[in-house]
This record gives sequence, C-alpha cells and structure tokens, in this order.
Amino acid sequence: MTELPVGWTEVTLGEVADSVKNGIFVSRPGVEPNGVPVLRISAVRPGTLQLDDVRYSAMSEEDLAASDSLLAPGDLLFTRYNGNADYVGACALVPPIAAALTYPDKLIRVRVDARVADPAFVLYAFQSPLVRARVRRVVRTTAGQSGISGASLRVIRIPLPPLVEQKRVIAALEGSLAPWGSGLSQLLRSTRRISRFRDQVMLLAGVGGLGSAEPRELAEPPEWAGVHDGELPSIPDTWQWKRLDEIAEVVGGVTKDSKRQSDPGFVEVPYLRVANVQRARLDLSEVAHIKVSPKKADQLRLEPGDVLLNEGGDRDKLGRGWVWEGQLPNCIHQNHVFRARIKGDVLHPKLLAWHANGFGRRWFEVNGLQSVNLASISLGKMKKFPVPIPPRPEQDRLVQVAEEYLSLLDSMESAVSSAREKATRLRASLLTEAFAGRLVPQDPDDEPASELLARIRAEREAVAPKQKARATRTRKQLAAPPTRVTGDNYQQEALPL
Repeated sequence: MTELPVGWTEVTLGEVADSVKNGIFVSRPGVEPNGVPVLRISAVRPGTLQLDDVRYSAMSEEDLAASDSLLAPGDLLFTRYNGNADYVGACALVPPIAAALTYPDKLIRVRVDARVADPAFVLYAFQSPLVRARVRRVVRTTAGQSGISGASLRVIRIPLPPLVEQKRVIAALEGSLAPWGSGLSQLLRSTRRISRFRDQVMLLAGVGGLGSAEPRELAEPPEWAGVHDGELPSIPDTWQWKRLDEIAEVVGGVTKDSKRQSDPGFVEVPYLRVANVQRARLDLSEVAHIKVSPKKADQLRLEPGDVLLNEGGDRDKLGRGWVWEGQLPNCIHQNHVFRARIKGDVLHPKLLAWHANGFGRRWFEVNGLQSVNLASISLGKMKKFPVPIPPRPEQDRLVQVAEEYLSLLDSMESAVSSAREKATRLRASLLTEAFAGRLVPQDPDDEPASELLARIRAEREAVAPKQKARATRTRKQLAAPPTRVTGDNYQQEALPL
C-alpha cells in the first residue's frame, strides 16, 4: 500500500459502493426511438459519457425500474468488455438526465454511497495512473476480447481522503483540467483538419487539381461496365478515363487453409492483412506469416510499385491502400487485399493510390456490399474502378507537388501529436499529485476517512436487522390466507383458500 497523508485511507470500490450491477441484455436493439434509450458501450470513454450514443430497448420504463436498471445522476459507468484493453474499466459519470436511460450488459454501473465518497472523486481516481495500473492487472483477455468482472472491479483499491477534502480535490482538478481540456480540444480539431486536408490533397492529386492551370473538362467517361460511377470529377483535357483492369493486372490474395498449414511441401512467407493496409500508408509493425505452396508464393509475391487495396472491412475503409515498396522479401497478400500491378509505365503507382483513397472512397462505398458486420467489394467491381490517366511526362511533376503538400501536413501532424503527448503526460502528472495527497492541503479538523467509514459501516449494520425483519414480515403477510371483517368488533377470520 502506498504511503498516504494523515486522514487518508485505502478502500476497495465495493466498500464505498451501494451497488455494483451489470447492465441489461438487449436482443436486437432498435435504431429508431421506440422504447427506453440504451447507451452503447462506445458511449463510455475515460472521463466522458456521450448521452446521444444510444440504441433503444423494447423493455418498458416500468420493467427497467422494477429491475433497478435505470440510470440516475451520479452513477458511475465502467466498460466491462472492449477489444482494446486500455478501454476496459474506463469510467464515466452520469450527469443530470431528463428522461429514462438504461445501459447494456457490456457496461457495469456503480452507485457510490455519497456519505462516504463523492462520485466525481471516484471518477478521477479511476483515471489516475495509480488506479489504472491496478485495473490493468485484473483485466483478462481471451480470443482478442478484454474484459473485467464486477467482482474484480469491487476489489480494486483507491485512495480515500476525508469527504470534505475530496470536495477540495475535485475543485482543484476541475480548475486545472478545464483549460487543459480546452487546449486538448483545439489539438484534436487540428488533427481532424489535417486529416481533411490530406484527404483533399489525395483527391486533387488523382484528378490533376494541384497547381495545374490546364483547362478542365468533364472528359469522356469510361464505357458503362455495370457499376455506379456517379458524377466523375472534371480532369484536364489532355487526360482520359480508363477502367482499372485496362491499366493494371488486378488479383485477389491467398485464403488461409488451416488444414494445410502442416503440409511439408509448403513454404512459410509473410503476408499482408487488412490491418496492414491503411489509408495512404502501410503498417508493418505486426506482419503475420502463412504457409502456402511454392507456386502460390510465386504467383502472389509482391513487387515494388504494386498498389494494395482493401477488399473488406468497415464500409468507409473499402478500397483504402498504398504502394508496396519492397519492405519485406517474399511477401504476399491475403484474400481480403487486392493487388493492382500497373501494366508497363502507363500510370505512376502513387497517383493510382491517391485516387483510390480520394475519389475512390465514395465510389467503393456506393459499389460495395454490406453484410451484418462487414462490407466488401468484389474483384469484378474493383476491376471496373474508373481511373484518370494523365500524360506520362506530367506524372512525376504531379507526384512531386503532391508529396510536398503531404510532407508539410506530416510535419504539422507530428507537431500536434507531440503536443497531445505532452498534454497527456501533464494530466497524468496532475492526477498523480492529486491522489498522493499533494494537490490540496490537509485540514486536521476533517473527520478521517477511516473513522467516517467505520461510522457508516456501523449505521449500515444497525439498519440491516430492521430491513431483514421488515422483509420477513412482508413475506409472512404475502403467505398468510386472506381475511374478512365481521361484526361490530371488526374481528378478523381467515377465509378458506
């Protein structure tokens, strides 16, 4: 246990909680307002709660109230499951709400006894590095899904000062974190602007809109090919439209066959998955390996200049991709990643990739298919993607201009990212000081937290027998036969059952 100031103690969350309760299971929650709103798990982020991130339950408000599943101001919500372990145990405070609201079984509600702890103090405690480290130690990960149980949450220990000092700590944190939050919001807005500028640069780079004074026209569109091209952008009159399969060999990748991974005739090679192929970059921090036949390894071996485009994933990620530059020897690609190998020297690979990430973003959404959880686009439709082709002598200049813009945006993004990291460290340092008792002064006249806990515990124990007796009487009354009143003396007699 860490050394604490005089008057402080350490308690488990269960010791300061009136209740710790999982949310409701909602079968096929609706997307239209037809019932009580149910928060999504994504509504809870460290320290924040998005009240508009909801679906709807068919359960009535009366049923939810009877099962004690409605939220109240001051309740704390913890994430119970998440694919990212850093978000498990994330805590948010329920603000004043005007209407009935409930929560799903992937969240845990903790109702704090306000006589012992201020919910806002507990909220900040679970954002502090000290308590977050304790949460991580009890998080369990299975099959890529991380989680924490209500029982594990109950036993996590937090520092607890006297109640009046908790109020002082909250006030000090709110005073310091308000400008911090404003600054971080500005940094986040800058990050989003940079991302939008990058998308715009890629869009313009693909259609000749960067620094070009050439006349622009709605050039002759490519021939109808059974896809929805929508409104094609205008391009310089020296350019022309082509379908992707006219300028590139487009193929799918390897499908993993777990039954044949032990085949002695197979060779092991690295292969790229959807997670490796990001928008305008490749993430090679984790590259998986697969065993395939030597013939398949030769057929799918990537070459510098190949453009990789995603076949599946979330709908807004269809067709995202980038250029392979030969970073790994003998690397191939999985079936959810298409490879476009440009024929001859007809188009610079980066112009194709930027066009796919720019104009193609909407085109792939329109032409893709949506299943229950994932979207995909077929190889046949990918081959019909419309591509503008500039005269070859212009292409190197276009790439140079686009890279100058993108390099500037990369520098800006790096500076903003560095500032965000510093802001995060500053916040963590502030919370560390707060929960070590160094943020506000202690007052010897404050009732020590340990004494307050002992007094509240005694009050609970005194009330418990009375509550038990009342519950027993209620059960007996419900079990007794009905009675009727007779005569002037109002004597009761049992009615036959």
